[in-house]
Amino acid sequence: MNASPQIVALGEPLFEFNRRSGDEGLWLEGHGGDTSNAAIAAARQGARAGYLTALGDDIFGRSFLDLWRRERVDAARVIVDRQAPTGLYFVTHGPDGHEFSYRRAGSAASRLSPAALPEDYLASARFLHVSGISQAVMGPVVDRALDMARSRKVTISYDTNLRLKLWPLDRARAAIHANVAKADIVFTSIDEAEQLTGRNEPDLIADFYLGLGPRVIAVKLGAAGVFLVAQGRGQRFAGHKVEAVDATGAGDVFAGTFLAELAAGRDAFAAAAYANAAAALSTTGYGAVAPIPFRSAVEALRAKGA
Repeated sequence: MNASPQIVALGEPLFEFNRRSGDEGLWLEGHGGDTSNAAIAAARQGARAGYLTALGDDIFGRSFLDLWRRERVDAARVIVDRQAPTGLYFVTHGPDGHEFSYRRAGSAASRLSPAALPEDYLASARFLHVSGISQAVMGPVVDRALDMARSRKVTISYDTNLRLKLWPLDRARAAIHANVAKADIVFTSIDEAEQLTGRNEPDLIADFYLGLGPRVIAVKLGAAGVFLVAQGRGQRFAGHKVEAVDATGAGDVFAGTFLAELAAGRDAFAAAAYANAAAALSTTGYGAVAPIPFRSAVEALRAKGA
């Protein structure tokens, strides 16, 4: 990638094994990790995206480097740790939706040192994107990255992405909200926001997070769409009707495509309308990365619904 990334994402990529409903014993290989998914989603819309993490020197880590190369996500500053593995996760599907199982203890990303963060790389970006998962796995690194970004006036994007398998709710709430207070843009889902804030209405959730300091709040409502607050007003975007089979990375796609639209000069409401369609399309295939749509597909869906 010749020019500096507009969007830099930080977190832990996870190699994915996804078992479709009815396919007992058959696992589809893929790639996941919320912030990696978001970076790929941004790149597929034409944005310049980059990624910061550490990978194991193993077949899974090399697969990620190949993936990012194909997807035009800059990985020039990714570290390879020869003493630790790349994390894995497994997705199964049932009547209550998808369920995740992780094998990430001692992963290369979890061992990344704050001192290894490239400040010049972060400073050259317009947006830094991190999440509650990044925070749970590599907290000191995220804290350092946010401080670097704030000092260089880089716009900070934070997805709350609550995963109670990683940490207890009280600890998660305190850490997530401390860093939400440093962010400019916050993405959350109505289910996790209810656990984090005690509120169950999109406007009340948005008010809570606005009170912590961010200026843009997107409350994702699943198939029902998204509620956005920006520029002093709120707007609800209805969900698109699609044949959904797997919502594994839909929230990540929303975040990545939203940031790509901002990077392209659109305002927050235009970005939310676009990202709402992209996230819907991402549920029509299995896995986190494969169904991420390109711009042509997103525009076709939006034209169909117009």
